[in-house]
Amino acid sequence: MEYVQLSVDDGIATVAINRPKVNAINEQVVSELTDTFRELALDRQIKAVILTGKGSFFSFGFDIPGLMDYSKEEFHRFVVSFSDLVRCIFTYPKPVIAALNGHTVAGGCILAIACDRRVMVTGKAKIALNELTIGATIFTSIAEILKFTVGPRNARQLLYSGKMNSAEEALALGLVDEVHSEEGFADAALRSARDLAEKDGEAFGSVKNLLRKDALDIIGRDEGSSISEFVDIWYSQNTRDKLRKIEIRG
Repeated sequence: MEYVQLSVDDGIATVAINRPKVNAINEQVVSELTDTFRELALDRQIKAVILTGKGSFFSFGFDIPGLMDYSKEEFHRFVVSFSDLVRCIFTYPKPVIAALNGHTVAGGCILAIACDRRVMVTGKAKIALNELTIGATIFTSIAEILKFTVGPRNARQLLYSGKMNSAEEALALGLVDEVHSEEGFADAALRSARDLAEKDGEAFGSVKNLLRKDALDIIGRDEGSSISEFVDIWYSQNTRDKLRKIEIRG
């Protein structure tokens, strides 16, 4: 794999996005992450997964400059594949810990909230769902998973403001579960993974499925139409004008 690194230590798999400089999400990143999670789900030796990024970003989100040349049909297919990845992580039968090693923005934040727990490094790192600030909307899986994670009130606050939140602010909103200094961050993520890995796997999977059932029912019903609306707004002139101004800086 070119952009995803996998390592395994004592039943804990670490999946790292490695697409310098900002781990922006393109088709290949989505494909490699999806394949990795599906393969790990079949491996009985894997007890938990840590999802993280390399460098100073967990992920910037979509590779917007790279996606600007896509036709509407091509972009629609990309969004469907990203939605499938998000659901793959959200329904993954084993514990998944998001180790947020740096900035976690938009699509990167969406991957993070699909995980069971989020551990974030303190300091300069920020986390945001800033779709409205660039003229974009969301789709059903994002809305339902965000409400599942932080509740409706905080979901509104995060989406309406589009604010770049510090680790401490994200903790107060319930967007992350733990915050740690850079020195203790990696060990904290590993402890969190090992804590859940010690649970009975079958029982954990059952509880996870039951907790997510209502959200998944709504996603299954409405995801397709909401993706179409997302794509329509993405290709509106106002949104395209805003997207063209975005530069990726590492």
